[in-house]
Amino acid sequence: MAGLFTALNAGKTSLEVNQKSIEIIGNNISNVNTEGYSRQSAVLTPYPSMNFGGFFIGQGVVVSNVQRDHDTFVTGQLQQKSIEFGLQNGQANPLAELERVFNITDNNLATKIDSFFDSWQKLSANPSGLVERDNVIQNGQQLAQNFHTITNDLNTVQQNINGSIVSKVDDVNSKITEIADLNSRIFNIEIQGQTANSARDRRDMLAKDLASSLGAQTYTDSKGMMAVQLPGGLPLVQGTQAMTIEAVQSGATLNLKLNTGGATRDIGLNNLGGEFYGLVNIRDTIIPGLGDNLSRLAYEITQSVNTAHAAGAGLDSVTGRNFFTPNPVPAPPANLWQDAARNISVALTDSNQVAAAQAPIPPATVATGDNRNALTIVNLGTSVLINGSDNFDAYYGKMTSTVGILTNQNTLSLGGAKDAMTQLQNMRDGLAGVSLDTEMINLIQFQRGFESSAKFLSTVDEMMAKLMELKQ
Repeated sequence: MAGLFTALNAGKTSLEVNQKSIEIIGNNISNVNTEGYSRQSAVLTPYPSMNFGGFFIGQGVVVSNVQRDHDTFVTGQLQQKSIEFGLQNGQANPLAELERVFNITDNNLATKIDSFFDSWQKLSANPSGLVERDNVIQNGQQLAQNFHTITNDLNTVQQNINGSIVSKVDDVNSKITEIADLNSRIFNIEIQGQTANSARDRRDMLAKDLASSLGAQTYTDSKGMMAVQLPGGLPLVQGTQAMTIEAVQSGATLNLKLNTGGATRDIGLNNLGGEFYGLVNIRDTIIPGLGDNLSRLAYEITQSVNTAHAAGAGLDSVTGRNFFTPNPVPAPPANLWQDAARNISVALTDSNQVAAAQAPIPPATVATGDNRNALTIVNLGTSVLINGSDNFDAYYGKMTSTVGILTNQNTLSLGGAKDAMTQLQNMRDGLAGVSLDTEMINLIQFQRGFESSAKFLSTVDEMMAKLMELKQ
């Protein structure tokens, strides 16, 4: 009878193991479309054999663990590529807006500059014409307005970036907090000898999201807890402690700060990566650079036109007038042209003040038909006046070219990052993802095992019944 009881126990364990394996397969199938889910499988371990009549007979089988298919290398590569993808993805929309601002259509700033100097050309053909003089003033006003519009558009792009950053901070903080909570949960489960597969899957996915958003880097300590830090080394998660990121608005300025257990530290560009780096880099580096170049262009136009205009005389024979309002001299160490694009405006209020004529020697008055000063200003439009190499159109062309190159590079880099992410995700899915075909094969395998175990138990039960009948 002892041998039959041993066989009965073996059949019982086989039945339980096959049932548990079928449950695990069912969980895999139900999560086939769950993002970040890793396929799970039962680890089967035989019970120790026992000596019966000089032979070691097995005692059945047990599910010793439920493991997840996981490749640390591929997971790490996915996180690294997520940083590049986040950076390029974060820059895509702001660069598209900048490309709209510095457009190459027929109605851009270069067109307004050309129209302004063309109006001087028309005035040179009829220096005493009031219509032509009004046209010069109007084109100057339109040019100034175009500078104002571009300056305001640049400010709008910066404000949009700030709004985007603020909208993402809460989501980032919730993920940081969730990773700290998962660290605690995983530790409490696994210290009892069990496995926290679903919690680890969720934690890996959150780490990938933080890598894409912040460029966050991770490592796992000896307790199985994930530590998360910014590229510059500032901590985001330490054990079960979660830090918080705060967006502090001061007027038009938005700064990121990290709250770490009562202490607050500024998060500069060197402590960022991923999407936030892309946004802050455009806001604090690229847009200010473009704005400075725009102001330099406005300043050079203002200075050169004012110098030439002051040397001429209007129909009233008055000289020394500025055509544009001079840009206020900023305090050092600011550039002379700081805010020139914002401040540029036409100083003249009367068409008679337009200095188309060369300044007469007193007491002489302006001669009718004198167009010599108008021709001097016309020539400014094609003269090399900036950096010793560029005229006004060429300088603006370099600005639009810079934006175009950045946008094209971003498009190419974003496409490459997407392809790399797709390849790595496919590799990850091949190693750890759920395959319905494989699960169906395993389901049939364990179904047959369950049926065979049931048949084995039925047979042993019949044998025991026969022995009981013999004893009676």
